[in-house]
Amino acid sequence: MNLPVTTEIDHDLCTGCGLCVDICPSNTISLVDGRATVTGDYSIQCDHCAAICPVGAITVHGVDEDALKLTTVKNNGTWLKHGDFDTALLVQLMRSRRSCRMFSSKPVEKDMLEDLVKIGATAPSGTNSQLWTFTILPYRSAVEKLGAMTSQFFHRLNSDDALGQYYRRYHETGKENLREGKEPGRDQLFYGAPAAIIIGMKPGASCPCEDALMASQNILLAAHAMGLGTCMIGFVVEAIKHDSGIKRALGIPKKERVYAVIAIGYSSEKYTRMTERKPVAPRYYEG
Repeated sequence: MNLPVTTEIDHDLCTGCGLCVDICPSNTISLVDGRATVTGDYSIQCDHCAAICPVGAITVHGVDEDALKLTTVKNNGTWLKHGDFDTALLVQLMRSRRSCRMFSSKPVEKDMLEDLVKIGATAPSGTNSQLWTFTILPYRSAVEKLGAMTSQFFHRLNSDDALGQYYRRYHETGKENLREGKEPGRDQLFYGAPAAIIIGMKPGASCPCEDALMASQNILLAAHAMGLGTCMIGFVVEAIKHDSGIKRALGIPKKERVYAVIAIGYSSEKYTRMTERKPVAPRYYEG
């Protein structure tokens, strides 16, 4: 995805080190008479050139320096060098995050939900497209409405083959969850979560599914660090995919594709240890 060139270089500051030329994936910048100069006619606006310039001579106007400023988390704009973080602490966070299916009724502050969206948008994206969309459901009433629309969709299905392999695999579980969900006080879709974030993609991304799921993982990990529980709700993704009426009700444009729905809230679960995983057997190809 080629975007307009918005790169500006201050020749009075530029030392001609050439770092921006080497780092640019779009060949937007060249050295001319010993100074970095915009010579290309397209860009992916990755901002790498500005990030690597040692004298601050480059500005990419296509990005917003305030876009990722957080409200509920301390902002630190210093780049973290490779290897300059505690890997064990990172792995501890990853292993400690569990899918939450017991949420308290305590509401989640809107500022926290908006910060999670910004954190999601720090994920990589194919060709730096950044075509994510985030729809926040900040109140339990909105989550319940989406749960009801999802339940209605699945109840309308006349065949186990309606959603192919996904539906066949989870049909019996789904029926049980939906049946229990109709009972007063039971919510087997969102587990009582007071909020949710829907992650979609606008048309034009080169890797839309991957982009959306990487943003989702950022949100899942950040939520745990912020004291929140999360759970990916696959049934709702399938319902939105096949029922355009749900999209319309949520205000999601027809051309957008939803890839993830995350239930969010304060967890009532208190674990005492980490869980384990199945053995991993990597495959090598050595040429």
